Amino acid sequence: MYSPRGTFIVALMSFFGLGSALNIRSITYYDPTAGGGSMLDNAGDGYGEPLNVIISGLSFPDVLTDDGILNYARAIGFSTECLRIHSGNPQSADLGDGNGYVNQTVEFREDYGSVDAGTCLESVIGGNHFRIYRQNGPLANSGALFLAVSKEEPATDNHHIVPDGYDIGRDELVSWGVGQTSYGDVSYSTTAQNITGLLAPGSAGVNHDISQDGIVTLLTVTII
Repeated sequence: MYSPRGTFIVALMSFFGLGSALNIRSITYYDPTAGGGSMLDNAGDGYGEPLNVIISGLSFPDVLTDDGILNYARAIGFSTECLRIHSGNPQSADLGDGNGYVNQTVEFREDYGSVDAGTCLESVIGGNHFRIYRQNGPLANSGALFLAVSKEEPATDNHHIVPDGYDIGRDELVSWGVGQTSYGDVSYSTTAQNITGLLAPGSAGVNHDISQDGIVTLLTVTII
């Protein structure tokens, strides 16, 4: 589930007492439901979108920062929203970390091969996109990033989620990320593990009443 090189480096730093100084954490994530949270975010209408991808807290610390996750997103085919304008209200999530419901940190959209203009195309014709929530509260400070990933329809269909769009969006993002990728002179190695038992399968409480398979994919990202 982890990159051998990345795990070795983290273990070595921990042995020499460098982990805390570099903000390296020692856990993948905490189950939000254990702290009263949810694996569905709050879409504002009584329903939510599944948090179907987690970027592990054991990923390299630079990846888990705001700037770092933007660079990683660009390495796997996503970028900031068109003209950095977000339409609609932000969604929120309670990750069971003691912070309660917190608005999404950022939203990224498929860039169709252009980090500068591609997300404007996604806003028109639809595509993959994801919201990010950071688990960093006082009760569960893993530093992990929880992603709500889905594939959406074109603007003409009001950006509704495509049929099976939560599973499709997750699987696309994972396939684009796994292995070696790079952007801006930073190279990454990403491994993936599918987890069951965190997210209930089905459509109960899920936005747009779209059923999903209950699989959450854990990504561990190292800088190489």
